[in-house]
Amino acid sequence: MTDHLIRNVVDATGRSLDVHLSAGRIAAVGANLSIDSSVVADEFDGRGWIVLPALAEPHAHLDKALTAHQVPNPKGDLMGAIEAWIGAAERGVFGLDEMTERAVAALTKLVASGVTLVRTHVNVGESDSDLMHLRAIHAARRAMEHLVDVHVVALMHSPLSGPDGAGNRKALAAALEHGVDLVGGCPHLEDDGPGMIDVALSAATEAGVGVDLHVDETLDANMLTLRDLATAVIDRGFASPVAASHCVSLSMQPIGVQREVAARVAGAGVAIIPLPQTNLFLQGWDHHMAMPRGITPIDVLRDAGVVVAAGGDNVQDPFNPVGRSDPLETAALLVMAAHQRPEVAYDMVSNDVRRVLGRAVVDIEPGAPADLLLVRSRSVREAIADAPVDRRVYRAGRLVSVTASTHWMDDRP
Repeated sequence: MTDHLIRNVVDATGRSLDVHLSAGRIAAVGANLSIDSSVVADEFDGRGWIVLPALAEPHAHLDKALTAHQVPNPKGDLMGAIEAWIGAAERGVFGLDEMTERAVAALTKLVASGVTLVRTHVNVGESDSDLMHLRAIHAARRAMEHLVDVHVVALMHSPLSGPDGAGNRKALAAALEHGVDLVGGCPHLEDDGPGMIDVALSAATEAGVGVDLHVDETLDANMLTLRDLATAVIDRGFASPVAASHCVSLSMQPIGVQREVAARVAGAGVAIIPLPQTNLFLQGWDHHMAMPRGITPIDVLRDAGVVVAAGGDNVQDPFNPVGRSDPLETAALLVMAAHQRPEVAYDMVSNDVRRVLGRAVVDIEPGAPADLLLVRSRSVREAIADAPVDRRVYRAGRLVSVTASTHWMDDRP
């Protein structure tokens, strides 16, 4: 018996229905479905629950996750986090088994939250000559492959371009040989940002993989390498998927520049991934009045036709000392700090992520992939607001995680 039957749930539109899962797909949707009980492995009465497309995480750092207690960031800002991480690495704080265990723990948290698809950036550079970070994440991916799909981005150390980047380019070649799904890096941290973009696109072209770069993670309005990336993709005719994460400085541009860059990004087919948790924490420390929010202009990008999906980025590490490994937290911040409606915010942490990662979207309709999240809530807005612990997660039609809460309150006067 492999089928699942979910009864009496509501969907995002508020309709009450039953959902039948079979062979990794939604087999039927309707009221009072009649299903042969001999094929049903599990029947769940979802009265008081909502059924939604499963969550997805487009930008994690599994090799860094859950290290805040080991690697504090007294400065609080981005460079303070980078310096803290480099210092800890040089002191030998991290190891293969230790990093693998943390990555598995981080993935476990994500799955329990309702995530069935993850893209993670993993440090790669000449200082990690044996690819320890990458090997740890590959080990974690193997350990969790029955629960979640994990895509790996080689987050290249800087510099990648020029004579000083030779060692890191060699490390990139080794990482591609070892196995990564995309080429990453930080052009805004290099002296020659366009040159770094050129190296990344060339390496990705040769390997036949996509690109996901950390772009313009700064409030400095003079930094706008997003435009350079879009132009390079168009000029090259680069055919593989391209994403740009962060894109913070675009929010500091006049609206005319925002629209011009957004149109070029849309023309290049570049997806944008804002990361509200980490951007809100790391950005703005030097702005003592009218502190900017540090989130890319989502509506301008979407109006231009850009696919925008949001991620949690760092979780309990020097780049973000908090974070729950729950995309509903990301969605809540999109509502509060980026003025997105709850329904749009949920899409940005579910189906929009699938669009960016090249996966089929999940509709609560027959034939759709059976990657589903059940939450004890009456609406999308309420699910985002309360982030209930009570959740059931289905991946490819199989129940992979159940979390249940208990509550007691003394009712004596």
